[in-house]
Amino acid sequence: MGLKRMDNVGIVVADIAAAIDFFRELGLELEGRATIEGEWAGRVTGLGDQCVEIAMMRTPDGHSRLELSRFLTPPTVADHRNAPVNALGYLRVMFAVDDIDETLEKLLKRGAQLVGEVVRYKDAYRLCYIRGPEGLLIGLAQELS
Repeated sequence: MGLKRMDNVGIVVADIAAAIDFFRELGLELEGRATIEGEWAGRVTGLGDQCVEIAMMRTPDGHSRLELSRFLTPPTVADHRNAPVNALGYLRVMFAVDDIDETLEKLLKRGAQLVGEVVRYKDAYRLCYIRGPEGLLIGLAQELS
């Protein structure tokens, strides 16, 4: 018995429609949307009676997914969206892109903000962090050939 794969990364948002639009612009595909509720769901999360709207976003290669969640009940209890890059816990999602400048241009039009600057790491990558919808920290990496 061994690990098969990482299935998805979950991100809780307040505006699921805006998050879907943003990640579509980045290049992810909407795989499906659903409302999850019921006694079984609360047993999995430990939240008891819950109702959550989810959207599953898939990367173009089909290997990775983001699960966007908007909790209707119970209400969210903490907000880490403006935490700096050295905060403890889950931090960010990094995406590999073909052209970092083109990707930034599209995402800045959707309200993204560049955190620092685009930098070159040796002759291997161009990298940057942006704040996406609701302040989510997202990394972009362009591999240099």
